[in-house]
Amino acid sequence: MKSAATLLALLAPLSAHAAETGALVRFVSCPVYRDADSGKKSGCWLADDPATGLRWDVSHSPYKPDVGMGVLVEGRVSAEAPTACGAPVLEPVRTSRLDTPCVRHVLPAEGYPGRKFKLPPRNIQPLSVARPVPPGPYSERTFVTYFEFDRDFLVYQYDDFIIDNAVTWLRAAKPKKLIITGYAATQPETVTGRKLAERPQVAQQRADAMAETLSRLLPGLPIETRAKLAAQPTDHPDADGIPGQSQRRAEIRAVF
Repeated sequence: MKSAATLLALLAPLSAHAAETGALVRFVSCPVYRDADSGKKSGCWLADDPATGLRWDVSHSPYKPDVGMGVLVEGRVSAEAPTACGAPVLEPVRTSRLDTPCVRHVLPAEGYPGRKFKLPPRNIQPLSVARPVPPGPYSERTFVTYFEFDRDFLVYQYDDFIIDNAVTWLRAAKPKKLIITGYAATQPETVTGRKLAERPQVAQQRADAMAETLSRLLPGLPIETRAKLAAQPTDHPDADGIPGQSQRRAEIRAVF
């Protein structure tokens, strides 16, 4: 006799499995936490797309939802099987916290194991580990950091990793100054029947947040800040092919 978990896996939405791998999925939802237990940090984050009724596994997001607040989900359909958390997987994926209260929804494991913890691909090394000196010659270069929807704080590990790589290069390159430009996606878009647009001021706030961070890591280096609105998507690899993520950015340009 099949277990309940096996039956649930068999009954998972077939249309989700039929979705083309790599297809972009974007919706607003209330997050669901599944209390799976296969070790450290093994619980699952899930979210239901109201338009299709499909439940997605969004656990791979570098920033996690708040179980009591709504989320903007942006991700691409993965070929990974839904066996870990009981739902088809989005990877890469982002889950931006919205200021919309939600009813807390927590599920038991129901036989799903979750995933054993492993370090994310973007993982900053301890400061005690020496960074290799990037080879020259050095010339103008731009580094990009990313943010949650309408927010200006730096994302643990994800932005830390990008900033650490940038600072390692900048210390070796010794530019004359940095120009930091914050961007905001201020053009309204309707997602799941909700009109979303970032606040114009968040562009400058992102630039200021990066300037404060880099002024502490690179004391004495002149820094200018700028802001641009109605940000357009870019194809920078650290945005992982998610257009909305690429719009919510700050660019750090080294000038010689």
